[in-house]
Parts: sequence; C-alpha cells; structure tokens
Amino acid sequence: MERQLFGEKIATTPAFVIDETDVRRRLQSLALLREESGCKVLYSMKALPLQSILELAIDVSDGISVSSLFEARLARECIADHGSVHLTTPGLRKDEFPELSELCSHVSFNSTSQWRAMAGLGEVFSPGLRLNPKVPFVYDQRYDPCRLHSKLGVDIDTLDSVDGIEQLEGLHFHTVFSCPDFTPMSRTVEIIRHRLLNKMRNLKWLNLGGGYLFSQIEQRGAFVELVQGLRRDYAIDVYVEPGNDVVKQAGYLVSTVVDRFDSGGKTVAILDTSVNHNPEVFEYQYQPELLRQPCGDVPVILAGSTCLAGDLFGEYGFASKPEVGDRIVFKHCGAYSLIKAHRFNGYNLPDIYNWDGKNFQRLKHYDYQDYRRQWLVDG
Repeated sequence: MERQLFGEKIATTPAFVIDETDVRRRLQSLALLREESGCKVLYSMKALPLQSILELAIDVSDGISVSSLFEARLARECIADHGSVHLTTPGLRKDEFPELSELCSHVSFNSTSQWRAMAGLGEVFSPGLRLNPKVPFVYDQRYDPCRLHSKLGVDIDTLDSVDGIEQLEGLHFHTVFSCPDFTPMSRTVEIIRHRLLNKMRNLKWLNLGGGYLFSQIEQRGAFVELVQGLRRDYAIDVYVEPGNDVVKQAGYLVSTVVDRFDSGGKTVAILDTSVNHNPEVFEYQYQPELLRQPCGDVPVILAGSTCLAGDLFGEYGFASKPEVGDRIVFKHCGAYSLIKAHRFNGYNLPDIYNWDGKNFQRLKHYDYQDYRRQWLVDG
C-alpha cells in the first residue's frame, strides 16, 4: 500500500485514503472482545461516518452510536434493521425528536429537563440518562466531560433523588479519550455500582461510552471481568461505543509539494492540503506523523496552502529538501479529520479513496458545484 500511496494509483491530491484492511482487523479485535466479555459494541459514527465504514462495522457489531438527526438518518439508511441505533446529545430539539424516536432504539437524555420534555413525544424507545460521574481523567478541560459546570450529563449527586427514576431503562457515561488502559472505566463503574446500581433494579442496559483504545489494549482481563460482573449482578446489557479506535490509524492524507522557498533561514514546503483537512492538528497543536518518517538534519517546515499563518503541520528533519511535485503522506488521520474538514479559502476537500488490500477505489470527488451550492442562492 505504501508504494501505491506515493505513486500513480492516487491520481490527484489532496486525497484521503481509508485502509479497509486495518478497519477490518480492529473490528475483528472488537468482535473477539465482545465474545470474551459478553458486551455489546456500537460504532461511534462521529469519528468517520463513511458509508463503507458503517457497513463494515455493522457486520461485526451490534449497532451505531449517533449524536444528531442527520447521523441517525444516515445510520438507519446504511444499516437498515441490522442493528440498534443509540442516541445521546445535549442538543435535542422538540421538532426533531418524533423522527429521532423512530430512528433510534435507545436514547440517553443529557439532562432531566430534556428527559421530561421529550419522553412523551414520538415512538417507543428505551429511555436512559447520560450520567456525569464527576471523576475527571482528562488533563485538558476543553475535552473533559467531567469538568466543573459540565454540560454533559446529569450530576451523579442528584440522580438518585430524581422523581420517576424507576422509569429509566439505561445509564450512559463517557469520561476519556484515546485512553490506553481500562483503569478509568473500572474506577467509574465502581462509583456507579456503589452510588446507583443497587437502587436501580429496573435498568436494562449500561453504556460505558467510548474513548478507549479497545483493540490496542492487550490486558483485557480487567474489562472482561468488569463486564461479566455487571451482567451477572444486574442482568443488564453492557455497551461500549468505540469510534476513534476503529478508524484513526486506518486513515491517510496524501498531499503534494506545490512550492518551496527559504524563510528566515529555514525551508518551507507548501502542500496542496492544509490543517483544514485535518483540523485537530491545529486544534490540539500537535505534529502529525508521516508515512515515510524523514530521518535527516535538513529542517523543513511543512505548511498548508491557506492564508492562515498557523496553517502548519510542523517541522521535520529530511535527508534532503523535498522537491516540488513530491508526495507527502500523513498517517493516523482516520478519525475526526475528514468529518471536520472544510473549504476555507475555497480550497477543495480531498478526494476519498478506499484500499481493500489489493486495489484503490475512488469513492468521492468534490468539485466547484459542491462549493457553489454551499454559498450561492439561485433564483
């Protein structure tokens, strides 16, 4: 695959390539974890809602996790009746909820007021609440669901006093991201067991959320024991909802050097892509890895093509300066890249390719008419 990414199989750049073989491998690892523990797996489509990914996920999982009406529509369109659709979001709207209740089998309301306002609307679904267990594990408050004055979930200190709590069928929590072990999950479940579960015998399910590198964590025993204990003691279904874990390392952003010049004693190489095609580079201020990681003492700043001064991928040490026309391939950008990408300065979105282990297939190409439809009002 590496040779083809730098060759003519990718006709034009920028291009986003999803490695289907890597996605399949991670989904199979999740399927094994499901078999070992008895948990149920939902693909969290906010990471990458590509049709091919949704179809692969539903083959080896129990459903899709969604956060909005459009996601719910797309999930149902792709998976039909082959799995459940679970919704949680702080942004529920009364005018959308009747349709959402038809599309979704499970709804975790983000607040008790949301629950009161929506529960009587629409079709039959399994009602739950998102819980804020108030145990932070994330150092950066921007991404900490348990931060002070959090907008995400019902305060655990108030939940057991809520009138009508016995009508709930489920609880949901999510407290981490890209977590390499199950310690935060074990600690959180211990708190919930002690505070709530013994008082809520009518529960049918508990959603342990996502944010864990499920397929990459080798020590699975703690997770298996935790899930089996919950199922044994409370006779409930236990869900997890990985997204980033499934697709992050399967995505590549392929670009071409379009200019090169000196700036203050260092070489700047301008690419035909930008951080706007992988916005978390700018958001998190991190330097993404290259597929062919350079090894040399020639400093080169890889920069995007927009007018944003901070449109920079970082400084890399090359053996020699990249030439105009050379390919640069960023790896590990499958999650939260394409779904957040935009056309700042009018630069086009990347073409989308799939790699099945043997061949590349171009799935999507955007053109001027796509850009025009976004901004012009005809008639």
